[in-house]
Amino acid sequence: MARVLEWVFFLYFASHIPITILFDSQALLPKELYPQALSEIKEVYARGAKDALMADPPVWFQGIICVELLLQFPFFFVAAYAFLMGKCRWIRLPVIIYSTHTATTLIPILAQVFFNDFSDSPVPGPATFEERMTLATIYMPYLVIPLLMLFVMVFSDDYKPHLHMKSH
Repeated sequence: MARVLEWVFFLYFASHIPITILFDSQALLPKELYPQALSEIKEVYARGAKDALMADPPVWFQGIICVELLLQFPFFFVAAYAFLMGKCRWIRLPVIIYSTHTATTLIPILAQVFFNDFSDSPVPGPATFEERMTLATIYMPYLVIPLLMLFVMVFSDDYKPHLHMKSH
């Protein structure tokens, strides 16, 4: 079971690399940096999913994306490598930090999705419960998988440090 979870974590981090560069970064960086087709994909997604955060990113969301680009993105390579190799105990503390941070950033994102009144928004946001649930489902893996990682890193014997005690 531990190896299955490592593969899930590997796929999570490996998939996050192109998602960050091609998609998430568009919420922060100038549109001119992206091919028109890629910008159009983001716009079609934002319109179809009614993702106002990606369509017209507020400053607080851009701050989250900035941290993703500057701090998390380099870590995705390290974490993908560690989980691909398997049983790398050294990844425990960095994953605890990453997963705690990422799960925490999802709280304001999901609060925005569920509780914001988008009726005066310059771009369409979710209006019905079904639309809010659909959008939340898109963001939910970035809460659930980090929480699962946190649980594994804290409680699994596979990642707990070995304490060598001398007996007298």
